[in-house]
Amino acid sequence: MAAHREAAGPGQTGNIVETVDFVTILGAGGPDPADIDEALALAPVLVAADGGAVFAAEAGKLPEAVIGDFDSVPTDLLARLPADRLHRIDDQVDTDFEKCLARIAAPLMLAVGFTGDRLDHELAAYSALLRFPAKRCVILGPRDLVFLAPPELTLALEIGSRFALYPMAPVTGRSEGLLWPIDGLDFAPGGRLGTSNTVTGPVRVETDAPGMLVILPRAALGAVIDGLSPSRGR
Repeated sequence: MAAHREAAGPGQTGNIVETVDFVTILGAGGPDPADIDEALALAPVLVAADGGAVFAAEAGKLPEAVIGDFDSVPTDLLARLPADRLHRIDDQVDTDFEKCLARIAAPLMLAVGFTGDRLDHELAAYSALLRFPAKRCVILGPRDLVFLAPPELTLALEIGSRFALYPMAPVTGRSEGLLWPIDGLDFAPGGRLGTSNTVTGPVRVETDAPGMLVILPRAALGAVIDGLSPSRGR
């Protein structure tokens, strides 16, 4: 069950939602209703990032919390939502997704509605993951999923499946179970990338610093949740 706290002001990061369950963060980037349902089946605590509240309402879902500056939520919808679930944060520096990541304490989050609508918003969502390396959040797109690699990651993926690493900062690491190992390579934006790799066995990736995005097919979601689960001891 989720517990709520008062919204923090600009520059503050007090938790609004604290839960032992997985959380679905719903954005306003035109999420597919089927994706919302899939995410909620795995992460049942729903948090809307600002205009994501509109899509929650269209899907007949009541968020545990709505977090954002409320510039994308119609006033009539705000009036229909319980006041204690509305957390307005008038901070124009952070995106609404960042406001959510900063104020949710949960073992794992699935983010839906942050890809495919506007490229600038999508890129900002990937950058947000880098700002919160301790948070485990998987962004779901129409075909792919993206998350920030933790220091150690083990995944049981289908042999032959696509595996991509994309650096958002300079980073090095080591790997097992990939056709092209990453050991001894220096990755960096505008430099060496790790895209178009292939799974050859149980995958293990270690990185020396936060900054590496993992990009996988949506079909790998179950394996990713298992790999990122705190119960796995990482």
